[in-house]
Amino acid sequence: MARCLIIGCGCRGRLLARELIARGRAVRGTTRDPDRLEEIRLTGAEPVLGDPDRVATLIPALEHVSVACLLLGSAVAGPEQLGVLHGSRLGMLLGKIIDTTVRGIVYEARGSVDSALLEHGSELVRDFCDGSLIPYVLLEADPADRIAWLEAATAAVDRVLVRA
Repeated sequence: MARCLIIGCGCRGRLLARELIARGRAVRGTTRDPDRLEEIRLTGAEPVLGDPDRVATLIPALEHVSVACLLLGSAVAGPEQLGVLHGSRLGMLLGKIIDTTVRGIVYEARGSVDSALLEHGSELVRDFCDGSLIPYVLLEADPADRIAWLEAATAAVDRVLVRA
């Protein structure tokens, strides 16, 4: 069974977790807030305390994962922190992923984060995945349209699994 890791398992992440679990996938979801672990657990996903600003906290969650869904397109932080999150931290995470079982990446390329930062993150994912021959999807569905977003996110996971 393919296991998916949702990094940034907030409202939309939990929606995706429920859908993937309903389709027979095993799912882990990360949050940086210990008070949110139970919300992830209630979806049926395995909750993990991990912070994308501290990449080392995410590494154990990558064990036995086939697809990593990076749902940080609407992350909330200051401009500098968001720049790092979709820049050097993302690059660091991608560099760690190469030595794991992850064989597909879904990167949320649209959201409330500045579009230039999301484009930079998209370029990092594209360059890494093309160079590593890892299938990826840049998720560009409008997160404000939850139904369309969920369909696109689910299809993105399926697409990378088929190509993995």
